Amino acid sequence: MIALLRAVNVAGHKMVAMGDLRELLTKLGFANAKSLLQSGNLTFDSSHSPKKVEELLEKEAAKRLGLETAFFVRSAAEWDEIIAKNPFPKEAKDDPGRLVVLFLKDARDAATLQKAIKGREIARGEGKQLYVFYPDGQGRSKLTNALIEKTLGTRATARNWNTVLKLRHADER
Repeated sequence: MIALLRAVNVAGHKMVAMGDLRELLTKLGFANAKSLLQSGNLTFDSSHSPKKVEELLEKEAAKRLGLETAFFVRSAAEWDEIIAKNPFPKEAKDDPGRLVVLFLKDARDAATLQKAIKGREIARGEGKQLYVFYPDGQGRSKLTNALIEKTLGTRATARNWNTVLKLRHADER
C-alpha cells in the first residue's frame, strides 16, 4: 500500500519525522514500512482496505504523534491504475515535474476544476485522482491546493509525476 500525508513538513508546519511514521506503521502491525522523501510518502504491506487503513492512520497519528492531517491510502493495484490512466503521456515523458496527480478524499470530475482555472493549467480525469499539467510550473500558478479543495469540496494532496513513479518502485510488491 501507499499512503500520502497532506501538508506535512512544509515550511516548518506539521513537522513529523519519517522514522516516527515508519515506527507508527510497525506498531500498528503493518510490515515493510518505508518512507520516500520528507513530505509524507509511505509504503507498507497490509491486507486491510485502503479506506480502513486511512481511517486508522488518521486516528492513530493524531493520538500517538499529535499529528492531525489527512492520509490518502491507495493499494498497489490502484497505484498501477493511476499510472496507467494518465491522460498526459507526452507531458509525463517530456516534462514530468510539471505533471501532478491530485489525490482526493472523495471522487470528483476534473471538468469542475477546469472551469475554475484562470491560467494555462489543464485538468483531466475523474474519480479519487485527477491529473493537472502546469505548463508554466506550480510556483507561479494561481491553481493552489486551497483553490482546488474549495472548488472540488474535498480534501486533496498532490504529487508530481516523478514522485508517483518513485513510489511505485518503492512499493516492491
